[in-house]
Amino acid sequence: MLNRRYLRIIVMKALYGFFQSDTRDLAKSEKELFKNIDKIYDLYIYQLAIFQELRHVASIILEEAKGKHLATSANLNPNLKFVENKFISQLAENIHLQREINNRKISWDNEYELIKRIYNDIKASEYYWKYMNVSDNSYKTDRSFILTVFKENIAEFELLNHLYEERNLNWGDDIYIVNPMIVKTIESFKEEATPDFKLLPLYKDKEDDAEFVKELFAQTALRNEEVEKLIKDKTKNWEIERIAMMDVLLMKMAISEIIHFSNIPVNVSLNEYIEISKIYSTPKSNAFINGILDKLVADLKAADKINKMGRGLME
Repeated sequence: MLNRRYLRIIVMKALYGFFQSDTRDLAKSEKELFKNIDKIYDLYIYQLAIFQELRHVASIILEEAKGKHLATSANLNPNLKFVENKFISQLAENIHLQREINNRKISWDNEYELIKRIYNDIKASEYYWKYMNVSDNSYKTDRSFILTVFKENIAEFELLNHLYEERNLNWGDDIYIVNPMIVKTIESFKEEATPDFKLLPLYKDKEDDAEFVKELFAQTALRNEEVEKLIKDKTKNWEIERIAMMDVLLMKMAISEIIHFSNIPVNVSLNEYIEISKIYSTPKSNAFINGILDKLVADLKAADKINKMGRGLME
């Protein structure tokens, strides 16, 4: 589920591309923005679908072992605890997951060797051995095991993350919002969950969040020259071209948000962009951005250009 900070980050990336573009086609860029957001759910489904693929690969390996020339008793009568894991079976029967897999054309068919490497990595762990040999066959144990598998062997598996980045450049960052969604999804399932048990949605409130994304993108793009002039006036000792482009972009977004969104407190907007700058800009950027934004907000208040409505928003 995407929170507002991550929505701001997604808009920031879209605006970065928009301002770098020669055409600056607002409608086309907005369409691409929402397409990229929807692709985050593709990644979520890929991460859920991988458990079924791990089971499939494990089944193939067990069958191949039975056909060995000198097959052992363990080969002929394998431990089926992993391939019969109750949580994986529950996922395989979930109609919402299967529909998304089909509709989004999610497939692991050409990645047998990668899935096999992940499976072998799981098999090499101590917790796998304990799981396979414990007498407890409860649903809770099966689900807990899969949660550990995800955290220890999937979420940080380097080759898997490289594959995701090859498929979509944005997924290198998106994985950090998707992986907590996977953990929350696994934890939300219960033994009594039916096949129509719902997965996590992409948005907390789709209509409200989509409108926020659309307006933040459009207002920052349309107010570009106006806000850039305000920033220039407060950075006269600097040539704006010498200020980190990301710093300027974050300030433009912050001011556009503060002016346009009457229902978001000023301090919330300021704090959000300062926190984002700590991740995406230079080490000293947050202090610089904070200082400039404080001056700009003071001027905007004096000019009565900030109008907040609603309880607790008036200053």
